[in-house]
Amino acid sequence: MRILYLIPARKGSKRLPGKNIKKLLDKPLITYTIEFALTNKKDDDELCISTNDEEVLKLMTELGIHVPFIRPEELATDTANSYDVIIHALEYYESINKYFDAVLLLQPTSPIRNQEDFDNLIKFYSKYIDMVVSVKTVKDNPYFNLFEENNLGFLEKCITINFQRGQDVPAVYAYNGSMYLMNVNSLKKTCIINFKKVIKSVMPGERSVDIDTREDWELAEFYIKNNKNIIKKV
Repeated sequence: MRILYLIPARKGSKRLPGKNIKKLLDKPLITYTIEFALTNKKDDDELCISTNDEEVLKLMTELGIHVPFIRPEELATDTANSYDVIIHALEYYESINKYFDAVLLLQPTSPIRNQEDFDNLIKFYSKYIDMVVSVKTVKDNPYFNLFEENNLGFLEKCITINFQRGQDVPAVYAYNGSMYLMNVNSLKKTCIINFKKVIKSVMPGERSVDIDTREDWELAEFYIKNNKNIIKKV
């Protein structure tokens, strides 16, 4: 299986300006994800940093990483979506006769991964599914303690099946934002939100930090400091 490792890193974070190159402990945030990709990619795979950020481009030059294109500005706005960024990258490589079986989208804002996480992703993948995605188990549950407001202003359970104890409800999962291993054939047929054949790969909470706020940043620092073996380094 030939994989395109795609790391999206657009300019313009509102809450944490410049976060992709901001140092998380001893190195820029995006470096954690790049090291993870380089550790696992095979010779016929490709690493692609999709960015319009001059500072990210400068860092890639310092790291000796080739950036094949500058992401178009229309794909770097607040309203641009990941699917369009993925298709743009695939179309670029196809224009130079490089084709892939799967795309592994790695968000730089999720810096904490280990080798087991990657191995599970590969283990669960097959050409017959649309995607394997990293998830976390969530405590709040629509069968038990999640509610919606009805037309009268009263709270009602999201799913009205009666469970008396929290331990009896089905487990529910949330995408943790870290890894999306997607079938290229599926991507060419429909956008990601329409995928039907999706397999989960569960990651624990300490490796499911998606950095969006200062609090997320501090939490990531805590987990990295206290779990030295969770980052797979080159």
